[in-house]
Amino acid sequence: MIIEIDFNSDEAIYVQLTNQIIMGIATSRLREGDPLPSVRQLADTVGINMHTVNKAYSLLRQEGFVSIDRRKGAFISIDVDKIKALEEMKENLKVALAKGCCKNVTREEAHELIDEIFDEYSVDRQEGI
Repeated sequence: MIIEIDFNSDEAIYVQLTNQIIMGIATSRLREGDPLPSVRQLADTVGINMHTVNKAYSLLRQEGFVSIDRRKGAFISIDVDKIKALEEMKENLKVALAKGCCKNVTREEAHELIDEIFDEYSVDRQEGI
């Protein structure tokens, strides 16, 4: 698993880490049951604080992407609650679309962008990337 942290980004490091793991799941680079590195190992590899990794793993667990067992560690365990996932997606999209509207992004441009992103994940999952 390759994690790239932008230390100059305004986005918190734990958020970057969380998002990269979610993107790994969406593109099938990480699959159900795959183990994640230990908190200490990932912190050392990426060069960040262990508490930052722990915060990211906790958030992933809360969002239903990771299970954590004190003896086995963290592993990909996707919560299949589709209704909950759709509600969360709707809330996130509301904000993203509101920002786009403020920047004069049209409905058609938003639809094209969503289709483009969705197609990227669909192709990656079909190819098993």
